[in-house]
Amino acid sequence: MHAQKVTKGKSSDASVKQTISTEQAASVETPSGVLHGTLLLPKSKSPYPIVLIIAGSGPTDRDGNVAGVSGSNNSLKMLAEGLAALGIASLRYDKRGIGESAKAGKNEAESSFDNFIEDAVLWNKQLRGDKRFSSLTIVGHSEGSLIGMVAAQGKNADGFVSLAGAGRPANQILLEQVRPQLPPDLIKPTEEIMALLVAGKTPESVPPSLNALFRPSIQPYLISWFRYDPTREIAKLSIPVLLIQGNTDIQVNVQEAELLAKAKPSARLLIVEGMNHVLKQVPSEMDKQLKSYGDSSLPVVPQIITEISKFVKTVKRQKP
Repeated sequence: MHAQKVTKGKSSDASVKQTISTEQAASVETPSGVLHGTLLLPKSKSPYPIVLIIAGSGPTDRDGNVAGVSGSNNSLKMLAEGLAALGIASLRYDKRGIGESAKAGKNEAESSFDNFIEDAVLWNKQLRGDKRFSSLTIVGHSEGSLIGMVAAQGKNADGFVSLAGAGRPANQILLEQVRPQLPPDLIKPTEEIMALLVAGKTPESVPPSLNALFRPSIQPYLISWFRYDPTREIAKLSIPVLLIQGNTDIQVNVQEAELLAKAKPSARLLIVEGMNHVLKQVPSEMDKQLKSYGDSSLPVVPQIITEISKFVKTVKRQKP
């Protein structure tokens, strides 16, 4: 494991200069509909490296903004623009059911975590066949880290970057999050239902008070999601890996990144001082954290643009 701490520093040129790039609409066909995205191309002459940026969980769009949150943080858009200024192309997209890709979403009972992986693989194949791109690196943020590391397996990508990715299976993290909020009499039923879902089975019934978590229509998705252990999946990668984690992230802590690094000893681990979950320089105070999720005036931490750029430029295209 190669670990490094990145501390606060002056903004890089990529964060203060106007991005010089060409923006194009992009789309890919899936069995359930069309996914839409944004292709950002540097002004330099092709071929150049490209990154596929995969957003996090829930209603998070291609720019890193979450439906229901007041304002926009534009974290993934800023990341793409910063990379373009350094000669790296990017494709970021609205996941099925989100934003411009809303029509490609299935109804809840038919949805599977595997659908998101399959979608990322379709984008990979499309980018792989484009001669403008010399190499392909997947950059997955939060839940997009798990999606990306599975999609990158085989010969689907040349490099992988995890941004604030979890190191434990989703069921463990979910149980840890909900347990403190549950009344004592619901802790055991919650644990029992979770254990059944992890085993690929559905409970005979769900207490009404737990229906929001375990309603029958969401159970197939949870089963498919809980099946994946990030440490097992990242260990399968034979390509270069960069792990980036902020130490003021209130959603994913440093220990998660350390679990990934332990599972993939050849990976480079970057702990970014003062970076939160939306990739901004924000202290741990909860009011400032919450405000940053809808504040596009805050730039993405410049160092991560620089470090991802350096990493991507060292990645070599795999032989077919």
